[in-house]
Parts: sequence; structure tokens; C-alpha cells
Amino acid sequence: MSCQGTWGCFVALFCCAAIDGQLSATFYGTTCPNLQSIVRSGMSQAVNRERRVGASMLRLFFHDCFVNGCDASVLLDDTPTITGEKNARPNANSLHGFEVVDTIKSAVEAACPTTVSCADILSLAARDSVVLLGGPTWTVTLGRRDATTASQSAANANLPSTTSSLSQLIATFAGKGLSARDMTALSGAHTVGLAYCANYRAHIYNDSNIDPGFASLRRQNCPLTPGDGDGAAAPLDAQTPMAFDNAYFRDLMAQRSLLHTDQELFNGGSQDALVQQYSANAAAFFTDFAAAMERMGNISPLTGSQGEIRINCRRVNGYD
Repeated sequence: MSCQGTWGCFVALFCCAAIDGQLSATFYGTTCPNLQSIVRSGMSQAVNRERRVGASMLRLFFHDCFVNGCDASVLLDDTPTITGEKNARPNANSLHGFEVVDTIKSAVEAACPTTVSCADILSLAARDSVVLLGGPTWTVTLGRRDATTASQSAANANLPSTTSSLSQLIATFAGKGLSARDMTALSGAHTVGLAYCANYRAHIYNDSNIDPGFASLRRQNCPLTPGDGDGAAAPLDAQTPMAFDNAYFRDLMAQRSLLHTDQELFNGGSQDALVQQYSANAAAFFTDFAAAMERMGNISPLTGSQGEIRINCRRVNGYD
């Protein structure tokens, strides 16, 4: 968006705020007033078809923001000049929902051509996904612009590993300006969605801080030897896998978490008391989760004249 032209001082105020790195909930108030209803409609249709899409969109947003900020770089396909983030180790064969973003972007472009960034669409879609799955809502500030490149190496370096310790998790989130409380609340996103055997095999076979019956159940579809079973999926929250609630934290207390990194949050360490609080008080979890999502959405956005407004979320502008 330019601060020059016929839009006048009203739009100029938004532009200047964006140049200073400030996002605004009303950024598209005049340029695309129906934006939020368009995104909400697209997500509602997608989640009604397949509830797992909600979890996928939430994960896309997280994996975008933790790699050079919330700039939609995760959506870029590989090209001869760009090695995208989709095939980074934490992302390969495990990120989904790109087609949903494409569909919503097309609807937004039809209503407001060359106006709304893919980064802002992804931010809104993540919030709407949580709401549609029964979770809290929050104010999404807007005005992000899209990256013109991606970084597979940054994705490999900045996204938490499934083998991380609690101290490593806290340090990773601190590097993004997020507290240990934010980290624990955001980990509650694992109350929805699935994980693949390749990512939870080590926990169910090698870790001792796991309920034996739960480990035995998960081993039935996840053989010890890597190979054909790598793609076997299991719910991250065995109780209500497609409902956004606080059951995930009760799983942690029962040592029935699917991932090593999840159980690290309740393993005799600094986050035990907070896990206990969230397991007993869904409202407290929802409040902290919403606040943490707002903070995560503010990680290093491109604003003002930085980046671009992509027409196709998978390609930088001008690429055939």
C-alpha cells in the first residue's frame, strides 16, 4: 500500500504506522472491508469438509512466524532461484493446508485485487481455525507484507526439534521474544491435529516418562524400525483430537503425550505448575493462548514498503 495517491491522509496514517512496524486491526478498513468475512467463510467451508485442516492452518502459521517472522515465506514453492521452506526437516511431508490458502487468496483477490498479503490471510486463517474448532478468539492485527524469498536453512535452525529438552524449548521461544509461559500455552495447540510415527517413535520406545499402556497402544501402528511405518499418524490429543480444549494438558499429567517435546512440559521442571493450572482451568489456557498468539503474530513482520503483496501465495510477483 502506498502513502501517496488519492486515498488521502486517512490511509496515510495506516501506511506510516506500518512503516514503523506497527500493525493495526483496521488496516484494511477502507481498502478491503469484507476481508475478515471472506477468510472466515473460506475456513468454515474447509473445516466443515475436514476438521484436520484447522490444525494444519495453525501449524502453518507457527512454522511461518518462527522463520524470519510472519511473512508467508513458508507458502513459497521451490523455484530455480528460491529454495523454499516446505522441504526443511521440520516441514517435509508434514505441512498441509496450502490449497486452502490458495482458495481463500483467490476469493480475496476477486474482492480486493493486489491489496491483502498472504501473510495477513494466514494470520486470520489461523485465528479462525482455532475458533471453528472450539477455541478462543483474539484480535488479529494486520498490515504484514509478503517475503520475496524463503530460507530452508533458517527453517532447519529456528523450528523446535521433536527431541528438544525443556531448556532448549524455552531458549528457542525466548529467541523470538516469547516467554516460557507463552511457549507452554502455544504448545497447547497440540490439543488438535496428528503427528507421524517418525516424529513420535523415539518417545514411545526410548523414553521412560510415558504411560506404559499408552506407549504399547501407539507402538501397534509405529514399528521400532524406521521404514514403512514412518507415515502412520496418531492424534496428538488422544481424548478429543479435533476439538480445541485443554485435554492436551491432562494428557501431559497422565504421561500420555505423543511427542517427547510435549512431555518435557510436565516432567519435574519449571512448567509443571502451569500445566496443572491449564489442565484444571480451560479459561486460563484460552486466555494465555490468545495472548501468546497475538504476540507470535507480531514477530518481525514486513511492513510499509518492505516485501510485496503477492498475487499468488506460492510465487513471488513476476515469476512465471
